[in-house]
Amino acid sequence: MAQKDPYTSDLPEVDAALDPGGLIRESYRIEGLGLPEARSIFLDWAIKIDPDLSPQIAIRRLLALYAPLAGPSHPMTVVLTEGLGKLSGPGGRRGGSRARRG
Repeated sequence: MAQKDPYTSDLPEVDAALDPGGLIRESYRIEGLGLPEARSIFLDWAIKIDPDLSPQIAIRRLLALYAPLAGPSHPMTVVLTEGLGKLSGPGGRRGGSRARRG
């Protein structure tokens, strides 16, 4: 039994608020997509999402939807995962002069 190619298979559509213009969905359909192109698409997506929508939640939902179909090595999956890591970033206090003064 042959497996479906994730680049040509029908990918599910998502709410336009989550993926304005279907940028992320279409990126998963581009054969030969590289990391630089995926990063550019991600930036376009980040600019277009609704400011009231949490980017972390949106990225998690997009990864849950598309990553299982395309796999962890797909450039868009890599970029979304990187974006999620950068958004969460280091938390907590950063220190500074007030912390040293006691």
